[in-house]
Amino acid sequence: MSALALSVLLSFVSAVAYAGGAVVQERVADSCSGERFAPLRRPGWWAALGLNGLGGVLHVVALAFGPLSLVQPLGALTIVFALPLAALFVGRKAGATAWRGAVMATAGLAGLLSLVGASDAGSLGPAQRTALALVTGGALVALMVAARAAHRHSAVRSVLLATGAGAAFGMSSVFTKTVAVDWSAGAGLAGLPSLGVIAVLSAAGVFLSQSAYRDGGLAAPLATLTVVNPVLAAVVGIVLFGETFRHGTTGTVLALGCAVVTGGGLILLTTERLGGPADRKTPADTARVPAARWPVDPSAPVLTSVDAEPAQEGDDGDTPADPRALPDVPLCA
Repeated sequence: MSALALSVLLSFVSAVAYAGGAVVQERVADSCSGERFAPLRRPGWWAALGLNGLGGVLHVVALAFGPLSLVQPLGALTIVFALPLAALFVGRKAGATAWRGAVMATAGLAGLLSLVGASDAGSLGPAQRTALALVTGGALVALMVAARAAHRHSAVRSVLLATGAGAAFGMSSVFTKTVAVDWSAGAGLAGLPSLGVIAVLSAAGVFLSQSAYRDGGLAAPLATLTVVNPVLAAVVGIVLFGETFRHGTTGTVLALGCAVVTGGGLILLTTERLGGPADRKTPADTARVPAARWPVDPSAPVLTSVDAEPAQEGDDGDTPADPRALPDVPLCA
C-alpha cells in the first residue's frame, strides 16, 4: 500500500472515531444536564475521550504519511459519519434539512481545502510558536466569555463553544504538524514545549465540545467544529507555511465559492437546531395542571361554571352539598 493510500485510509478511520466520540459525548451530556462534573464519573465519557484520542493519533499518523491539503479535507467526513451513528446508536434521527446542510458543509469544505496547493515541509520558529500559542489562548478565552454572556441563548452559546473547540483542535493540528516536521529533521527534544501546547489545546477542545453538545445537541456544534478546525489550519498553513491555492486566480475564486457553500450548510444546520422538531415540546412533555381543591369553608359558594350564580337555598329547604364531599375538578378542560 502506498503512503498516499495509507494516509487516506487512516483519515477515514480517524473520522469514524471522532464521530463516534461526538455521539457518545452528546449522550453523556444529555444524561448529566445541570451537573458540572458528573460526566467524569460516567464510563461513556471516558470512552468518548478514548475515541477522540484514537482519532487524534490516527490523524497524526495520517499527517506523517500524507499532505495537509489532503488529510484535513478528509476530516470533514466526521459530520457525515456522525449523523448515521447518532441515528443508529442514540435514536436521534436528523431531518432532511440537517442532511442537506451536512452534505453542503462537507462538500464545500472538501472543495475548499482540496484547492490548497502543496508546499515543502516547513516548521515554525520559537518566536512564531509562542505568538501563535498566545493568540490562540486569547481567542479561546474571548469565545468562552462571549458564550457565558449568551447563556440565555443556547444555540448561540453552543456555536460559540464549538467554534472555540474547532479552533483548539485546528491549532493543535498545526502544532502537531510542526512537531512532526521537527522530529523528521532530527530535532529531538526541541519540540517538547510544543507537545505541551498540543496537550492543553486538545484538552480545551474536548471540554469546549462537551459543553457545546450539551447546549446545542449534535448537528450544529459538530458542523461548526468540523468547519472551523480544518479551515483555521488551512489559513495558518497559507499564512505561515507559504501554501497557496492551486490554479492561481481561478483556484482562489473556486475556493471562495466553496466557502460560501460551506457557510450555507452551516446555516441550514443551525436553523434546524433553532426551529426544528427537537425544540418543540409535545403535549406529553408539558406539565399537567394539578386538580384544584374546593374551599374547605362550607359557607363558601360553589361555582358550577364561570357565569353561574352562587347557589341559593331552595324552597324545599335543601342546602348545597358539602363542598368537602365534591371530587377534584381540573382548572381547565
